[in-house]
Amino acid sequence: MPVIAIADAEDPRIAAYRAIRERDLTGREGRFMAEGEVVLRVLAGQARFAIDSVLLAENRLAPLGDLLAKLPSDVPVFTAAQSVMNAIAGFAVHRGVMAIGRKPAPQALDGFLDRLPERALVVAAIGIANHDNIGGIFRNAAAFGADAVLLDATSCDPLYRKAIRVSVGAALLVPFHRGACADALLPALAARGFALAALSPSGREDLATYRPGARTAMILGAEGPGLPEAILAAAETLRIPMAGGFDSLNVATASGIALHHLSHGRVDAKAGRGQ
Repeated sequence: MPVIAIADAEDPRIAAYRAIRERDLTGREGRFMAEGEVVLRVLAGQARFAIDSVLLAENRLAPLGDLLAKLPSDVPVFTAAQSVMNAIAGFAVHRGVMAIGRKPAPQALDGFLDRLPERALVVAAIGIANHDNIGGIFRNAAAFGADAVLLDATSCDPLYRKAIRVSVGAALLVPFHRGACADALLPALAARGFALAALSPSGREDLATYRPGARTAMILGAEGPGLPEAILAAAETLRIPMAGGFDSLNVATASGIALHHLSHGRVDAKAGRGQ
């Protein structure tokens, strides 16, 4: 494992880490930024995403020795003084841990859905453009054993730096597909035997009384506008009862409540299979 000391924030070898916030807005050409020790450990422990390089503050090198020893020998590990690391990133990097991951090739929607298990619980996000909410949804999906998260083309990228951080690395663990339009996504799910259950404050059925089938897709919309009427008309609509005078939850919070209910019996079963 090569460890390379960086003394100059303008060193071309760490160009991928420079001006991080600007790159978050303009894109990384098939790469993504992982930030923090917990996220790096998740990234290093799975096979879906390759690691291009790691950048650590000097005081983080020794504590992460066990993890770094497990990285492929061709992954460079850069280390820098905290002040240099801050200058590279363009802000104070309090965690002192960053890595560049590589996105896999895009998958076709049909192929992705065809690989889901016979019994499956998936989350479908429609028009959710807030990275905190996407991160929270992935964290809940991982906690309650969802098999996949599907994001339409108008939902934000779950591999955005902040979304990964909020998800505590779950965006790197839960399989996902992003890019289909809602008009194609829901019929594709229905054609594969998924019951479509949409969360809405005006839902016709209380979530607590809903009994999911072997294959269930929980559909979430953005806060404020919610789900389009066409989607609500095509799905069984569920509501989460609340105190009088209030009918709205943060979408990430709502997803956690709904997934806890829909995953009843699934989490223990998956744990028993070692998944």
